Amino acid sequence: MTIELYDRQESTKGNHPAKPIISAALTGALTTRDQCEAIPYTPEEIAEDAAAAREAGAAVAHIHARTENGAPTFSTETYQEISDEVRERTDIIINFSTGALDEPLENRLEYVQAVQPEIAALNMGSMNYAKYSNSREEFVFDMVFENPFSEIHDLVSGMNEAGVAPELECFDTGHINNATPLFEEGVLSPPYTVSLIMGVLGGIPATVENLAHQVRQLPDDAPWQVIGISRDQWPLVSAALAMGGNVRVGLEDNFYLPNGEMADGNAELVEAAADLARGVGREPATPDEAREIIGLEDGR
Repeated sequence: MTIELYDRQESTKGNHPAKPIISAALTGALTTRDQCEAIPYTPEEIAEDAAAAREAGAAVAHIHARTENGAPTFSTETYQEISDEVRERTDIIINFSTGALDEPLENRLEYVQAVQPEIAALNMGSMNYAKYSNSREEFVFDMVFENPFSEIHDLVSGMNEAGVAPELECFDTGHINNATPLFEEGVLSPPYTVSLIMGVLGGIPATVENLAHQVRQLPDDAPWQVIGISRDQWPLVSAALAMGGNVRVGLEDNFYLPNGEMADGNAELVEAAADLARGVGREPATPDEAREIIGLEDGR
């Protein structure tokens, strides 16, 4: 098997060759403290984690709101409180999730338009979404994640109205191409970022070869990051950094450090990613540098 070597200038594909953007996915929607005690739930806990992640090298905090009991919530009041608490502590870029299995579109758009984070996630296609346990020989969960074009269109239109940059979450190669009609209609234009999510059962497998294939499909000016799920994360983070890309780590995606130990918190995962970036000669971007790379206005 041959892995193609990349030309440094070509492989950056809209990213900064010397300044990778590290995102920290702090909470997730499905992860719980039964799995990892360090997952933050309350707005104050999320904000403290965002500040710690920023100090460790993260420029972006990707956030799903939770109740005090850890259940997902789409409350505008909760998202506003999270934003306020984060802003009191740090200049990190705030990125809100909009993904949900059964929450109405209007509820997911309401808090984005009201709170106006700098970035919000835009899931780019429908898929089977599952996790299978090899040891138990059964599915841990098995769902259909529906994101029809009509909802994608309405979400990005609502983000445009609120001045929020979309993060195109692509779980498979076909999801990248789903942006084509949005570009042709003029509803999608810079600034935006692309997330290549790899390792979800139902989406593209987490291999370096698949990452290289997906990067080739991207528009030349698209800032992109890799999101590797579970322990496949670190080889993909290393490959993306060497290719000139950006990376996301955090307890939403993976609990474990490169040495296999469970992380004490999101900041420890960010620190490991920052060390890998410096190992290939790339100092992580600050939030203001990330804003410039992506093309965002000054943070609110």
